[in-house]
Amino acid sequence: MASETKKRTTGRRPKRVERGASTAGAPLRDEDPTELAPSIALRAAGTPKGDEVGAAELGRRVADSLRRIRRTRGLSLDQLAAQSGVSRAALSQIEGSRTNPTLAVLWKIAVGLGVPFGALLGDQGEQRCRLLRAEDIAPLRSVDGRVESRLLTPAGATPGHETYELRFAPRGLLSSEAHALGTHETIVMLTGTLRIVAGDETFDLAPGDAFHFRADVAHRYENRATREARFLNVIQYGSEA
Repeated sequence: MASETKKRTTGRRPKRVERGASTAGAPLRDEDPTELAPSIALRAAGTPKGDEVGAAELGRRVADSLRRIRRTRGLSLDQLAAQSGVSRAALSQIEGSRTNPTLAVLWKIAVGLGVPFGALLGDQGEQRCRLLRAEDIAPLRSVDGRVESRLLTPAGATPGHETYELRFAPRGLLSSEAHALGTHETIVMLTGTLRIVAGDETFDLAPGDAFHFRADVAHRYENRATREARFLNVIQYGSEA
């Protein structure tokens, strides 16, 4: 992974933090996928709330997609639980549409299955042109409600690529296990600041910064500031995805 991003026209680069620097913020409690706390801070900043019908539809699509992919690959719930780190009981609840999974849990399942994240959100049909209104995109949230993610590209629209808008409330933290070999991510900061740890390297990003890294290592994103951080994340999946 490159140790620093391409130099911007202003001459400023994302600040690199020395290895071993301390970090703040409690880790997400992603062990209970049945919890889904609302994010007061993010909603106060103008996040579209969505509605219960949209959330229920998203949960149904995830349930159908998870069941189809798991059975196509000949995996039992126990086998997928071992591969993903998500309990069998939680997987059963998701497949039965009895709970809306959190952002961290869905990422674990996608990594365990070796599929792009959007594959779990279901095939929304191929169209030559498609306008996605903000209110049409149901956000996924972390357990503590401090992180919110919206998939901006319809599932299957751009094979191998996905674009997300992420909003981190103060002290928002999201950790991700290594993606498939050859997966890359590009972060474009819109507002606020963000710390990214990729492998054993740490970088601090400010508004306007663009950061590219190989995401086939464990990585995390953290908002250490007192204001919201908002950014775009473009993922190019590797050959194993």
